[in-house]
Amino acid sequence: MTLDEAVALSLIPDLSRVGLAGRLRADDPVLLEEARRLHDRARAVRMRAEAAGTGVLAWNDPRFPAALLAIPDAPPVLWYRGALDGFRAPAVAVVGSRAASAVALETAARLGADLAALGITVVSGLARGVDSAAHRGALRSGRTIAVLGSGVDRIYPREHSALAGEISRDGLVLSEYPPGTPPLAFHFPMRNRLISGLSRAVVVIEASEKSGSLITAACALEQGRDVMAVPGNVLSGRNRGAHALIRDGAKIVECADDIVEELGWPLAGASAGVDASSDARSSTSGDPLLRLMHAGQAYDLDGLAAISGVDGVRLLPRLLELELQGHVQRVGGGRFMRQRRTC
Repeated sequence: MTLDEAVALSLIPDLSRVGLAGRLRADDPVLLEEARRLHDRARAVRMRAEAAGTGVLAWNDPRFPAALLAIPDAPPVLWYRGALDGFRAPAVAVVGSRAASAVALETAARLGADLAALGITVVSGLARGVDSAAHRGALRSGRTIAVLGSGVDRIYPREHSALAGEISRDGLVLSEYPPGTPPLAFHFPMRNRLISGLSRAVVVIEASEKSGSLITAACALEQGRDVMAVPGNVLSGRNRGAHALIRDGAKIVECADDIVEELGWPLAGASAGVDASSDARSSTSGDPLLRLMHAGQAYDLDGLAAISGVDGVRLLPRLLELELQGHVQRVGGGRFMRQRRTC
């Protein structure tokens, strides 16, 4: 599938996301026919977007985040503004109430700053309240990704346009929706699966029983991501959703170290847990997954699941760590190849 064919699929407003990742990998003839029908329009949209500073990344581009290709409803493309380097670091989502209390805002900003300082990319939805506080905190010390429910040129809410500009300087503002797409209500539950899909864990701060953040948490559980929550005041009713997550087994978070410890990353810095240090190299040299992969041969998640006996959702976090340690590389289409050892 070409880039413009993938772009064409993103222009179909009622395109079903159900099982879309598998259909893309299988070159579904129905999808290809729809894409080719819109090819010329897609090329024109892409060229206008690129001229306006918006990039587009197809699902089969090696730079497309492998974490998203592991979810069954992955988008055919991502429209973005910013630096794709944000996909290379481990990521944690921080989400919560739009009408957040002062304590929740301070907590989100502190977690965002502390996670970013550890080399972790902070993912959120650019919404009012907890989301924007987490983004602003992350900008103090590192990188953040904002996932929109509109086109990247239609920032919502409008008062966050300047914040989106700051994010795009070192991080990413991205969407599965093409430029010009308005912020329609049903887009936001859809974008929540991308927030969780990009992340190793989702941290919920101050969510009521009907909070949209609980949709993100539910997506995370379906995708095999960790769900964590910050406990809060029991009298206001603002925290009932987060407390329900804790009762159901979510890890309690009071600081960034709690998140890092739960994910098994060294406290000296999360990036140290996924970089190519000598200790990391020696500890993974005998990794069972690496032993199953032959150098020079590309594997998709289904293939690795078949030979390892481990499902794809559980395999992906390990593959991402091995990639960042330099043991494997992505070669497009959600496939991974073991790196040949060098002296």
